[in-house]
Amino acid sequence: MSKQLLQIENPALPQAGTGAFALWRLGFRPFYLLGALFAALGIPLWVAVFAGSVALPQGLPARTWHAHEMVFGFALAIITGFLFTAVRNWTSQPTPTGAHLAALCALWLAARIAFVAGAPGLGIVIELAFLLLVAIALLRPLLRSRNRRNYFVGVLFAVLAAADVIFWAAGQGLAGGVNPDAVVRFGLYLVATLTFVIGGRVIPMFTASAVPGLRQFKDARLDRAAIGASVLAFALELAGVSGAGLTVVAAAAALLHAIRLAGWGPRGTLGKPILWILHASYAWAAVGFALMAAAALGWVPRTLSVHAFSVGLVGGLIIGMITRTALGHTGRMLIAGRSEAAMYAMVQLAALLRVFGPLVAPGQTLRIIELSSLLWAAAFLLYLAVYWTRLTRARIDGRDG
Repeated sequence: MSKQLLQIENPALPQAGTGAFALWRLGFRPFYLLGALFAALGIPLWVAVFAGSVALPQGLPARTWHAHEMVFGFALAIITGFLFTAVRNWTSQPTPTGAHLAALCALWLAARIAFVAGAPGLGIVIELAFLLLVAIALLRPLLRSRNRRNYFVGVLFAVLAAADVIFWAAGQGLAGGVNPDAVVRFGLYLVATLTFVIGGRVIPMFTASAVPGLRQFKDARLDRAAIGASVLAFALELAGVSGAGLTVVAAAAALLHAIRLAGWGPRGTLGKPILWILHASYAWAAVGFALMAAAALGWVPRTLSVHAFSVGLVGGLIIGMITRTALGHTGRMLIAGRSEAAMYAMVQLAALLRVFGPLVAPGQTLRIIELSSLLWAAAFLLYLAVYWTRLTRARIDGRDG
């Protein structure tokens, strides 16, 4: 059990009582909805601010608010819901439900309100409480079951809490010249590294189980090399290293991730949206490091690699996983319909536009960003429309969860 990420069981026949309200039964339900809502509203708000149409209350610089909230708000809401569900499966131990889960959601929401209202100090305090309580909620079942392989997911939230403290101190000029934006990039790179680890477990597994006879190539040494090169490239970028040193390491990471992905059999996913979205999203890891290598030589802006990781890699894997796991854990078949395929396509198009649009048509950058944001928001609004009932009502097979 501990070697599996999520055990998604085949659905059984519907039973009586499946229409009951079930939002607080398991962590993926409220946190997926909150994360999708924030994605749908937060990006258009940021673009309106960027275009000068809206002014946020004074607090954080608008660009810093946007970057912080997409990592510590949107991404961590989804990761929290995902891990509360996964850890319960890994350990057969309970994770927050009911009033405990609702209280954690309230903390997450209160932090978002504080940041957008121009009270970042209050937001940090609330967010620290949220991150530490989530870390405890994850580590407790992992420690009880001695699931050492996955201790890192609980430690992740403690590290992010420490990063949030440094983020606040940097904004106050109390962190020895550390740039708050660099702290946010650290958070993004930490989340990206999590996708390298967990993606390397589940993407080939999901692919092999859905495509009988598919030939795959996996090697633990390749996995370690790809993740190691990635961590080194991230560390060098955060340390301000540029030129040939970062270029070589980032290019190596790009190549290793491309080889890793090729071994998982992406060709076998054609015609299967629930699979190709995972492969297409992971491909942005190679693109992101290639752009990082180019940026180190001054060929492209650094923001392109940042958005390759944030919109393409993290955003793409999120829309892929919050559909897949929501289907499986509400007792439905793991089949992506037209709505899911539309969500996947819109997020991928949003990433392509945001990353490459400014290079192709630099004079139309604002319009390109606006179109990208509309596609992104539409994808998550569609998710809310399709999955609201599924996530607020009990499993159709009558099981708990």
